[in-house]
Amino acid sequence: MRKGYSIYFSARTSLPSPRFRRTSMHNEYKNKLRSFYAHNKRMPTYSEMMKLFGFKSKNAVFRVVEKLLEAGLVAKDHLGRLIPASSFGDVPMLGFVTAGFPATVEEELLETVNLDDMLVKNKSLTYMLEVDGDSMIDAHIEKGDMVIVERTNQAKDGQIIIAEVDGEFTMKYFRKEGNKAWLEPANKNYKPIYPTQSLNIIAILKAVIRKY
Repeated sequence: MRKGYSIYFSARTSLPSPRFRRTSMHNEYKNKLRSFYAHNKRMPTYSEMMKLFGFKSKNAVFRVVEKLLEAGLVAKDHLGRLIPASSFGDVPMLGFVTAGFPATVEEELLETVNLDDMLVKNKSLTYMLEVDGDSMIDAHIEKGDMVIVERTNQAKDGQIIIAEVDGEFTMKYFRKEGNKAWLEPANKNYKPIYPTQSLNIIAILKAVIRKY
């Protein structure tokens, strides 16, 4: 999660400051670049940015790119090509929402959240898996969900892990009592798994992603 960004705008502010107008424009360009990148898996050329931003000259594109570079929204590789900066995937965090009784909430930009930074702490050890099966539904992990896991060979009692047990792989709660270790499902229709030969911890669960 990236912090330290200023609060540029509040719904209570009647006249946006020049800084907000500049930032709002940068965000508009950034959102267009992000959409292009999501669709094409690459950043656009300067000619493509002319069309994307509605400009009539490349000079206007150069000026915008310089501002985006200064703001840290984009970067350049060793060949001078435009690439996403670390904050390119930031998502605005607008406040809080109650999960209890309904409450009045004013939209306010508190900060931005980089999903990569929030979900992935160690990229070299992190990977994703798609869930198949319903043995963890009481832990709110369902078939079709994507899970982010971090490779490790150690876990604490109660953590959800990816394990190899007697030659097969599964995701379950890790349970340990003294020298005894076993796997516990989060579904009453399944029984705990007690290894007869081997139980190896492969990774621990870091996050669950579900699309609606």
